Amino acid sequence: MVTVSTADFRNGMGIEYNNKMWIIVESQHVKPGKGGAFVRTKLRDIRNGRVVDYTFNSGVKFESFRMERTSMQYLYNDGMDFYFMDNNTYEQIAVSAETVGETAKWLKENDEATLVYAGDELIGIEPQMFVELEVTETEPGFKGDTVQGSTKPATLETGAVVQVPMYIEVGEVLQIDSRDGRFVKRL
Repeated sequence: MVTVSTADFRNGMGIEYNNKMWIIVESQHVKPGKGGAFVRTKLRDIRNGRVVDYTFNSGVKFESFRMERTSMQYLYNDGMDFYFMDNNTYEQIAVSAETVGETAKWLKENDEATLVYAGDELIGIEPQMFVELEVTETEPGFKGDTVQGSTKPATLETGAVVQVPMYIEVGEVLQIDSRDGRFVKRL
């Protein structure tokens, strides 16, 4: 761990505060006319994702931790754990379903995913920004049913449910933005 002061704050930096690990989402140095300078921050708890506003006096010191991202191939899940493989060393690791969380709906076997570590601890998994998934269930579209902007729910092969245009049919492969679950295009 490295000690940093509020002057070193950068967006995306990891710090320890109140026995928790936080990611700096936003920081702003403020120098009022009267009184000492201070730093206004938004910090995201890496455990639960909650964002909190904190204000610190200028010059306060914190322990920082290093965030590392490792690209791995998602292999399969056995109901309890998700298995990933490092493409360089062929080493496989098991990640609990609890750690994978909501990301599971964007993971398809053999796709790349990014494992995010804070120090030595795995804190999250990021799927590819755009994933290609097949529609397994949706209501049929009707000829002439092309009302602008109308959508219907569609279940994808991973179990995710997204809103798609009325013309999408079962069996089509779609490109989905995994950040917000938005339909991009059909392939």
